[in-house]
Amino acid sequence: MSMAITVQPLCVPRSGGISGTRSICKKNRRWVDFNLRNGLGLWRKHLVKPNNICCSFSTEKDPLLPSIQQLTDARLIYSVSAALGHNKESHPECSARVPAIVTALEKNELTPKFRGSEILELANFKTATIDDIANVHEKAYVLGLEKAMDEASDSGLIFIEGSGPTYATSTTFEDSLIAAGAGMALVDSVIAASRNSLDPPTGFALIRPPGHHAVPKGPMGFCVFGNVAIAARHAQRVHGLKRVFIIDFDVHHGNGTNDAFSEDPDIFFLSTHQDGTYPGTGKISDIGKGKGEGTTLNLPLPGGSGDIAMRTVFEEIIVPCAQRFKPDLILVSAGYDAHVLDPLANLQFTTGTYYSLARDIKRLAKEVCGGRCVFFLEGGYNLESLSSSVADSFRALLGEESLASEFDNPAYLYDEPMRKVRDAIDRAKSIHCL
Repeated sequence: MSMAITVQPLCVPRSGGISGTRSICKKNRRWVDFNLRNGLGLWRKHLVKPNNICCSFSTEKDPLLPSIQQLTDARLIYSVSAALGHNKESHPECSARVPAIVTALEKNELTPKFRGSEILELANFKTATIDDIANVHEKAYVLGLEKAMDEASDSGLIFIEGSGPTYATSTTFEDSLIAAGAGMALVDSVIAASRNSLDPPTGFALIRPPGHHAVPKGPMGFCVFGNVAIAARHAQRVHGLKRVFIIDFDVHHGNGTNDAFSEDPDIFFLSTHQDGTYPGTGKISDIGKGKGEGTTLNLPLPGGSGDIAMRTVFEEIIVPCAQRFKPDLILVSAGYDAHVLDPLANLQFTTGTYYSLARDIKRLAKEVCGGRCVFFLEGGYNLESLSSSVADSFRALLGEESLASEFDNPAYLYDEPMRKVRDAIDRAKSIHCL
């Protein structure tokens, strides 16, 4: 992607990372002392000053991006890439997903048509280039997928993951470049706004195919390119940001993102997911390796975990990890398949759970990284729960009241396995010295 951007050194102090061995509590007294001194109440009581990003980015140099005035007026900026040509009938990851969300946003008057300048749709953006994708994926895979489009065009549909569930049509390669480009453009816009405002808009990429299972060597689990991972590398290389904190609350472990950054001390990957589900990765003992040891946190949750579990995880795991890591940007793999109505797993999140997550992540971003935060759509396969939950996430990011009670039905819920949840949280806190 040819961007008219000049990068200068990042003007933020570097904080200590985790390295060495798995005895991260003993070898990193500075991190431990920081947490003990400040405690979990810090993020509610004291908002720190945002990091000063010293990259001379100007939206005026890219006519496809909004003006600075539009960005600073907005509270929420989103992009849409529905990939209508990337579709397999009766497949969970089908072309109806993003249109269902857009329809719900219109119905709930959560679009620029109804909200004016406070909601901004990024309608024009550049697609990602092969080089952008190759910052995360092996170039042989990217070029091989491009060549496979001829076969997909002849056959109508092919499977690109061996015996796995990931398919491709004749438009999949281009659709995937567009999806990655939409996420990168949101990162550009949010960072540009943060240079002119202490309260920049939050970004939300309504895109598909999803990305967090795609490993560096190829596709996996409905995912083609790692959209969040590509955006993280873009933020570092184009804007000079140093540290990126990735939160993945999809019901399935984001193994692709995990693998992409397992040895990188400057990308913290934190995943909550249902224990024992696809793809079978994301064990609590996986904390990264080499220089990146300690900057991966996996928290498998027992089946039946729901709103109480996730609120506890946020307070006791996500907040202190972000405070300690001190990122320059938060990216979110927002999977809505942990909803109690979703057919592919067995957690008990509700529309209200997703509202709380979006609200609290926005608050956390304002504290630790000057409000720079972008959400990326991952899973979510019940179209009603998906669309209602994304709509309520929009309300949270706008600072409005939740309407989850109009959709959530308590009759679907049962007691959460809080003893098992407590054990998992305590083990993660012990491993990561929280």
